[in-house]
Amino acid sequence: MIATAYAVGLSGLALAAVWLAVRITPLQPVSAAGQTVRVGAAPLDWSLSGPGQLDLFGQTIPTRAHFDGPIRPRLELTRIQEDAEVARLLRSGDHERLTLEVGRKLASGWVRYGAWETAVAAGLVLLPLAAWTGLRRMPPGRTILVLAAGLALVTAVNAVGFYLLASDTPQALRDVRSLQDLVGDSPPDPVPRSEGPPLGDVRAVALGDSTAAGSGNRPLPDPSDLDRACRRSADSYPQALARANDWNVLNLACSGATVRDGILGVQILGEQVAPPQIAQAQRANEASAVLVSVGANDVRWADLVQLCAISPSCDDRASTAFFQDRLARFALDYRRLLRILATLPQDPAVVVNEYYDPFGPDVSCLEDEGLTRQKTQVLRSRLAALNAILRQGAETAGFTTVKPDFEGHGLCSAQPYVQGPADRAPLHPTAAGALAIALADQQALPTNAN
Repeated sequence: MIATAYAVGLSGLALAAVWLAVRITPLQPVSAAGQTVRVGAAPLDWSLSGPGQLDLFGQTIPTRAHFDGPIRPRLELTRIQEDAEVARLLRSGDHERLTLEVGRKLASGWVRYGAWETAVAAGLVLLPLAAWTGLRRMPPGRTILVLAAGLALVTAVNAVGFYLLASDTPQALRDVRSLQDLVGDSPPDPVPRSEGPPLGDVRAVALGDSTAAGSGNRPLPDPSDLDRACRRSADSYPQALARANDWNVLNLACSGATVRDGILGVQILGEQVAPPQIAQAQRANEASAVLVSVGANDVRWADLVQLCAISPSCDDRASTAFFQDRLARFALDYRRLLRILATLPQDPAVVVNEYYDPFGPDVSCLEDEGLTRQKTQVLRSRLAALNAILRQGAETAGFTTVKPDFEGHGLCSAQPYVQGPADRAPLHPTAAGALAIALADQQALPTNAN
């Protein structure tokens, strides 16, 4: 009876130690293909197979690949940077060796993590057993026997989890050629170069959506058909930055643009077709700064606000699941944009704008629109999640982020920086709001770019 109780207790302790070790063992860094990835294990799932986990700029994305066993890989992207080995292989054209290197290093990181996790699990078993045998004043021989039994049991549990049930995981990781292999997002065609002569007099380039276009404000003087279709304004923050510094700023931002449809790909605007913004930006071959405002259209922010306004609550499961799905897709597209920006030949200073809080503490003027204080708190939390991806991605790529300060100038304040429900572009910056964004961007730019 006593032996059975010991066996059950040791088994429970071993399982608990493995569970805790998976959660606390440090992920192992590996560098391949110009990226630094930390390799470890996702939280335990007691099913016998399932997806792994990719942490991309703070967003958790399940892998397309399924892995056997309850212990499955977790990969965390921590740096985007082309290292010397990658540059040499790219110049030599040895792409096959480069892609093979990715999987080999991921598998190596997984094996190294497994060794560390086993050691941590063993320590988590031995420490309480040593304390327990000490309190019981067991003789040395029996103490050694209890410690050895605990160590053998946790090692056996770990061996089953890592080396038996998950025996195919190292090979599955060796088959990985890119992060797209893991998440199933095949890379789009290369961004085409825009036709036309270089724009050598452009000092800064603005990429993005209606926030950067300045939608709803004073129109541009003598606008082109594309300017009208994109709703570009003379009071946009790129134009304010141009006036303040006497710069030539190329504002390519367009209302409705997403990373895929607008920045990296063409954008259809009725009878107008906007070429990829990044392709146009490449013509500004001497620009010292690139300003980026993107993400709201990718997660369908306007639709979420409208749905929130007409719904009894904004944090229902359906809208939350929809937002999380859009956020995960955006994280992948945003990563590709950051990699392209990092390869621009002029090596400009890149500033990524986070989104401002349009509401502020007073939302009384929005009650007739169906937006209560509780609802706007949910919308703020989703905006914060989007901003976290923007910030973490930019930091990973070595870029700068800016969050404009609209405090005291929310939608219901005496001097709002945000257009109201009756204006042409609700929740978008007013001319004063655009100026606040321009000032924040200028302060963030390095002195050699000012």
